[in-house]
Amino acid sequence: MIAAARAVLALALLAVFYALVAAMVLLWAAFLAAALWTAGAPGVQTPPMSVITACAAFAPIVFGMVWAVIRTARPAAAREDAVTVTRRGAPELWDTVEELALDIGTRPPGHIRLTAEANASVTEDAPLLGLAPGRRVLYLGLPLLAGLSRAELRAVLAHELGHFSRRHSRFGVVAHRGAAGLVAARQAIQDAAAANDLVRLYAGGPLLLLNLYTYVFRWLTRPVRRRQELEADREAARVAGPDAVADALRSTTALDAAWQEFLAEFLAPMRRATGRIPDDPFRAFAHMVEAPELREPLAALRARAVERPADPDDAHPALATRLERLARLPAAEPGTAALSLDPFSLDPLALRPQYAVALGRVMLPGPDAGTRVPWRDWLTELAEHRATRILPPLAEAVREVEETEGMGRKKANPEPKPEPGKEPGPESVTGSVTAPATEPDALTVQRVLWLLDSGRRMPLARALNSRLPHGERMFHGERTEHDPLGPLAEALAVLIGAQLVAKGTAYWAMNWTGPSILVPPDGIAPETIRTWADTAVRLPGQTRQLGLHLAALGVDERAPLPSTDPAGGTADGPAPAGKTRQISVTPGITGPARRRIKAVGGLALTVLLLMTGLSLALWANSDDPSYPRVPVTRWTDRYQPGGGTGTEPAPFPTYQQPTFPARPTIPTFQLPPRSVPTIRIEPVIPRPAP
Repeated sequence: MIAAARAVLALALLAVFYALVAAMVLLWAAFLAAALWTAGAPGVQTPPMSVITACAAFAPIVFGMVWAVIRTARPAAAREDAVTVTRRGAPELWDTVEELALDIGTRPPGHIRLTAEANASVTEDAPLLGLAPGRRVLYLGLPLLAGLSRAELRAVLAHELGHFSRRHSRFGVVAHRGAAGLVAARQAIQDAAAANDLVRLYAGGPLLLLNLYTYVFRWLTRPVRRRQELEADREAARVAGPDAVADALRSTTALDAAWQEFLAEFLAPMRRATGRIPDDPFRAFAHMVEAPELREPLAALRARAVERPADPDDAHPALATRLERLARLPAAEPGTAALSLDPFSLDPLALRPQYAVALGRVMLPGPDAGTRVPWRDWLTELAEHRATRILPPLAEAVREVEETEGMGRKKANPEPKPEPGKEPGPESVTGSVTAPATEPDALTVQRVLWLLDSGRRMPLARALNSRLPHGERMFHGERTEHDPLGPLAEALAVLIGAQLVAKGTAYWAMNWTGPSILVPPDGIAPETIRTWADTAVRLPGQTRQLGLHLAALGVDERAPLPSTDPAGGTADGPAPAGKTRQISVTPGITGPARRRIKAVGGLALTVLLLMTGLSLALWANSDDPSYPRVPVTRWTDRYQPGGGTGTEPAPFPTYQQPTFPARPTIPTFQLPPRSVPTIRIEPVIPRPAP
């Protein structure tokens, strides 16, 4: 009853989430319309740029949440990191799945896809939030096929198919899609905030609200989903047996830890150092799981898996709780499919290698992933790389001691030419302690022995210990601190072993829990060379004896170590710049993330430019009001008859000049006329003579 109430409440919360998204879209559209209307209103001095900026910043957030709702409501797309298995390529696997589905009483999945993770899951991409039947897909991790027995694999498959019994998918699909929609909406906001500084200014509030909503939704759905996991365990125990299900749960947890260790400690360092990866990494992982030295560590992982608490965000209960519930169930009845299998059958189900190779290309895509080599050859190179990785620190230590002690040489010391008729002296034979006659930067056995005979064993040991990486120090344990000569003796043994491997008389055997093991020529025990090197390092005067042993094996002390790095490097240092293959192992931006960043930036910029352009266009075409902001009409014009008085004006306005009252005329002052006497001048003017 409580579970049903939680389910109904979770559905209500999911509906409220959809309503909140719709309200956010409407609110954003209202702000957008208000900004455009304000820009076109008369009398606006400038467009509302603050509102325009806020709408542009909220556009990626709104569209991201809408996209999350669409992803939740529709069937999910197929995973890009999976490879589909056909019935023709794995008939035994398909027969096992269909048989288990028939025993459980449910419809078998329509597709089986392999993934590169130590996990298995079943999805039903049903429409209408899972209320209608849809396509069922089984996702099976290829590391499980490499490490589980047949009985354990049947238990895992039965558990996953048990989720479809008793109509678990009705609520499971809704809860899964609801949680996935909330996570997708939160991821969309985080991606938008990380990709655009403008969005980051306004993303805090919606992100905080969405995180709180996601926490409440998971708190309501987690108990229901965990109860369904326990019911799936009971269905699997009914078909495969409780003991097989318990063993499968422990083994799956241990294989998950071992797979992560394989990727982090073997695949990634080898790829980073040499640029080479196996074409089938899962076969290499199967070789690791089957190694005798890993039986005890895997058993310890299975034992410690019970102590691990449940993840708060995981729908699966704690392993201890699941094992306790399985222990209460009755054992499988005789004659059932659970007891029909051979309990000692550890062979995995048959699967074509092409699927593992294709999945390996999906797991490490692109040309920068590295050079793909056959997985057996990759294991051989891995063993050699793990054995000889102590040689570059040894070469640097030898060079440092020679320079510090004043023993460095700028050029090779030529061998003394014997006088005519005189035999070479004893100082030129193999095993002497004279200065090496090779190039000064080439690491040779003779250079190391020369420093040992010169009394520089402790400076050489200290220089080597200071250069050992963290992984080498863990291999040596406390011996580096309490026995400083131990790493030097092991490095000398590795140097001798590398010379033997170069001659083709020995090889390196892979050891998954420590440095690789040298397999010497026939007639010599593996620890013999280690004993020779340890004696030469610890006891003065024993280098000649070591030289005699090496001469008997055909090893030239003066021969430089040949290149063992496929990229062109040597034990003394990296390869030349023109031959080095540059492979980046720094986590970069993936293709989907790069596309999301471009989409966020393009969406925000598009909304900003469109709104700015529309606002400027509306603002430029808005009508300016006439002063004093009241339009002049015939009803408000006080200079027209009846205008502004409240009376009805004339039918038609008149445009004659207004009449004013008569003003008094200012009198004009006139001066009296001046009286000027008349003068006749005719008599004065002389007349011409006759």
